[in-house]
Amino acid sequence: MKLRKVTAASATVLALALSATACGSDSGKDTGSGDGGDKKITVGIKYDQPGLGLKTPDGKFTGFDVDVAKYVAKELGYAEGDIEFKETKSADRETALARGDVDFIAATYSITDERKQKVDFAGPYLLAHQDLLIRADDNVAKGDDLNGKKLCSVAGSTSAQNVKKDFAPDAQLQQYGTYSECLGALQSGRVDALTTDDSILAGYASQEQYKGKFKLAGLKLSNENYGIGVKKGDKEMVDKINAALEKMVKDKAWDKAVTDNFGPANYKNEPAPKIGNIVK
Repeated sequence: MKLRKVTAASATVLALALSATACGSDSGKDTGSGDGGDKKITVGIKYDQPGLGLKTPDGKFTGFDVDVAKYVAKELGYAEGDIEFKETKSADRETALARGDVDFIAATYSITDERKQKVDFAGPYLLAHQDLLIRADDNVAKGDDLNGKKLCSVAGSTSAQNVKKDFAPDAQLQQYGTYSECLGALQSGRVDALTTDDSILAGYASQEQYKGKFKLAGLKLSNENYGIGVKKGDKEMVDKINAALEKMVKDKAWDKAVTDNFGPANYKNEPAPKIGNIVK
């Protein structure tokens, strides 16, 4: 009688355990499958590039790269609230991917042969060009018009050196710590032009305090194919992101993101590049 009572109790406990396990299986999600749920996705962006990747004083994130990242994350199965944006400066991008600090990077990440040795790229999702930002009432028709002029770029950038080397050897290079400092110098007349990627220049010129004061020269001094960086060897992630980018272009969300972020600067963007055509 005692043995029968214990066996019945054990059966009851076993039944409850099995029931709990079944309930847990029904309600849980495979957080490693990219299906969202309680799983977060970490995306590397810039925090200091208006129009591309900017963290605003109220903690929000805006810009073309941010809009692309949100769209891609959605197609990967993540709600906007599941995205954790992480500042990823240019010099830190390859390391952040290799260490797994981020799942992918959308941060004006130009595809180059050197970088392809260290990371894989999806995209490209934007074709930018090195250009000049000048005052709205000035004109620069070609690169050598800058000979004898004061040219600004940020310290450590190769953009201004490229202009001096390839187009205007007699340009007077002025280097500042930030693009904002260059914009102030351009506005006051201390420099005659600011150079970097046209998408970056358009973003800065689109800021409320600068609207109508500057314009892009439209010289297309180089080709810069922006890609989304992923960890080297993760072909599955590359394929999924490429599919998301193709859908973004097809349903015109790409065009809307360009207009929303670059429109105020009259940025004459290139058409959406062919996704999966990884070029230098």
